[in-house]
Amino acid sequence: MRESVECVVIGAGVIGLAVARVLALSGRSVLVVEKERHIGAHTSSRNSEIVHAGLYYPTNSLKAQFCIAGRRRLYEYCAARGVATKRIGKLVVATDESEVSMLAKVMARARANGVDDLELLDAAAAKAMEPEVFCVAAFHSPSTGLIDSHALMLSLQGEAEAHGAMVALRCEVASGRVRDGGGFTLTIAGDETMTLECEALINAGGLYAPGVARRIEGVPPASIPHDYFCRGVYFTLSGRAPFRRPVYPVPEHAGLGIHYTPDLAGQGRFGPDTEWIDAIDYTVDPQRGARFYAAIRKYWPALPDGALQPGYAGIRPKISAPDEPAADFRVDGPERHGVPGLVNLFGIESPGLTSALAIADFVGALVNEPTPASPVRARPAPRP
Repeated sequence: MRESVECVVIGAGVIGLAVARVLALSGRSVLVVEKERHIGAHTSSRNSEIVHAGLYYPTNSLKAQFCIAGRRRLYEYCAARGVATKRIGKLVVATDESEVSMLAKVMARARANGVDDLELLDAAAAKAMEPEVFCVAAFHSPSTGLIDSHALMLSLQGEAEAHGAMVALRCEVASGRVRDGGGFTLTIAGDETMTLECEALINAGGLYAPGVARRIEGVPPASIPHDYFCRGVYFTLSGRAPFRRPVYPVPEHAGLGIHYTPDLAGQGRFGPDTEWIDAIDYTVDPQRGARFYAAIRKYWPALPDGALQPGYAGIRPKISAPDEPAADFRVDGPERHGVPGLVNLFGIESPGLTSALAIADFVGALVNEPTPASPVRARPAPRP
């Protein structure tokens, strides 16, 4: 079979579906190809389902800009379309005096990013908000919230399809090439092998994005980052939830620490931790629970023995090595790799869920207008 379409989006996670929606709303013909049997099979559904405020990311980084713009857009979008969210706030806690300077550093960075609603708390004020928490100081982030990530993805998919986009599951990009006259030819493996031609190609493959880019002949290899995998496991809590809102320790190098998150139904879970692995593997080792107990008891000393049960695992799609500073998001258009019509999205880890709509706006602008001004301003498609 040989088919053609204006735009192909690789990956039906939250980013790919949000991009497909923007492109479909702008009048483009769009096909999303997804190698798994259902949407959001990887990073998009294996996370804490937190709407981040924008606390942690270097000022002027894409992570900071997309998170701030995306958070506002996400709350608007979900309210308009009935996607469940809860702007519940969170506490970030210092559990000994050595962590207070890190707490201040996170607050300063957040304020530089434009997060202007943080409240510094002493131990008594934090305990008044969450009676079971232990800390020497904390701050409250009222803009942080919870979201039903699967409902969000279904909404994005439904809107994209209502405007003519199609989502093809169990369809993997086996190979591809950049055509001499512009555009792309892709070989799609699935129930049937298909040749697919397109003018614009958006690689939103998440964990697989660097590998997908390497399979497309004509994409400069030097423009494709190395991919690294950092697994984080979650343990669920049996019994009564200790806190009403998320509680986070000060951040670690590769993640945000083993934090507590209630889901929208009020059930509690702890995680993720960090473990660098060589290949995609979602195994949850029950033995990792020993480290969880020690980490959690720093801010919840009353955690009972045996209260944690193995939950699930997610993998952060890293593009920086364990001993390197965390890389920023990469949204690579032609100015980076020299291939007209191609947008590669690399390293879209947290806060990717929060940032999804802002990233999609920017990608849509890259496709529809070659040089969008900034991630915050780029909104190429109407929002009916």
